[in-house]
Amino acid sequence: MKPNNFALLAVFIGPAALAGPLDEPHLTIAPRTPAETARIARVMAPPKDFDAPEPFEAKPAGSATVRVTPDANAFSLPSASLDFEGELTFKVGNGMFRKIWVSAPSSTLASDGLGPLFNARSCQRCHIKDGRGHPPAGPADKAISMFLRVSVPGGPDDQIPQIEDYIATAPEPTYGGQMQDFALPGHAPEYRLQITYEDIAVPLSGGETAYLRKPTYAAADLGHGPLHPDAMLSPRVAPQMIGLGLLESIPAADILALADPEDADGDGISGRANIVWSVEYDMPLLGRFGHKAGMPTIREQTAAAFAGDIGISTPLFPAAAGDCTARQPDCLAAPHGDGDARVTEVDAEGLDLTSFYSRNLGVPARRRVDDAQVLRGKQVFHATGCTACHQPKFVTHRMPDRPEHSFQLIWPYTDMLLHDMGEGLADNRPEARATGREWRTAPLWGIGLTRQVSGHTTFLHDGRARSLLEAILWHGGEAQPHRDAVIDMPPPDRQALIAFLESL
Repeated sequence: MKPNNFALLAVFIGPAALAGPLDEPHLTIAPRTPAETARIARVMAPPKDFDAPEPFEAKPAGSATVRVTPDANAFSLPSASLDFEGELTFKVGNGMFRKIWVSAPSSTLASDGLGPLFNARSCQRCHIKDGRGHPPAGPADKAISMFLRVSVPGGPDDQIPQIEDYIATAPEPTYGGQMQDFALPGHAPEYRLQITYEDIAVPLSGGETAYLRKPTYAAADLGHGPLHPDAMLSPRVAPQMIGLGLLESIPAADILALADPEDADGDGISGRANIVWSVEYDMPLLGRFGHKAGMPTIREQTAAAFAGDIGISTPLFPAAAGDCTARQPDCLAAPHGDGDARVTEVDAEGLDLTSFYSRNLGVPARRRVDDAQVLRGKQVFHATGCTACHQPKFVTHRMPDRPEHSFQLIWPYTDMLLHDMGEGLADNRPEARATGREWRTAPLWGIGLTRQVSGHTTFLHDGRARSLLEAILWHGGEAQPHRDAVIDMPPPDRQALIAFLESL
């Protein structure tokens, strides 16, 4: 843990916003006792030897850990800690997550309101099998689980004065906050995602060579006129869904204590918290979700996805036309699924059910946790300094109203903070306090099951990496020394590192 970080909170958050990130209005929290705090400190201590697994390491989600199924459903099981009533709620929420939305007006009144512009017709269409999305396989492949976020530099009216170091942006005047590549009949899709790749050879120790593919993105076949000349585009693939409720239950203070924006300890790692404005609570909160930690809660993330991805309104984002703008009058004037008895196309109960499902997808148990090569790979992971960002474990809050997530030792391998990942991964598009070079540390739990669940092994925010090794080799910025160490290490250690990651 970084030294004296609570004294630094006002430095990296700003005095005006200090109260917000430490508040957690989405949780009912029971304070930890001194004895619990001491116990947690002992549990959180890094391992001293690597001859055997640490206690409870095989259960990365604590009592919420689920068994590993041999098929593509490994990420779709309810958390093992849910009671019978919770499992029923989970199954109803799964129905909302899988619901295929149709255009309005329709006889299926509970399912109409799609679009008119959209990226997918259901949550499941992007988060296929609750797993990781992927870029199109070729020119003829649709970007079902990938899209482009878009914005322009903001002005004074776009500032949020309560958040220090906030980088003002605004939606692109014509295309809004993200580009939709599907449309209802009679409407033009906004664009077609175009990707070209350049191969880059990376020599490795032992005479090996890895090949990276460097992508270039374009919004082709624009359906509503040219983009603003200052438009900033950022490609995003859908992330995996497991363990989100546990990540939401990590104490904000524990995450903030890992931040070191001025690199006070001199280790070259300067993690920063993203502080975002919560639409739900009308205040600044710690960002936790999304590739740049741009969303504070699962409920708000779910509502934003309904609006941007499917064009479905909710109580948090009630615009019936989704992401359509004033420069798209046909979209705004099209029939929508609200009106009569429906104030929004998804009501509060439907939003809560979908959020409950997203919050309670179980994390599969570790595999090969006591395998000698995996243990060696774990030692390499620690010795190389990967844990400076991929924090192995946390203990969640005590929460009387969320017993399924309460006081669990979890192993997500993320610090939930922003890090400068270098020019190679930069999208040059800010998001709240995140710069165009910063990304949230991605959780690693379940990463070894990606092929089984999703049918591919593409990683990073845009799926450019075709293997775990390629993902490592794209690390730059703060992670450059660690990436270089992987290049230079003996090949058996590199293989062991990959084996460890595949066991998570």
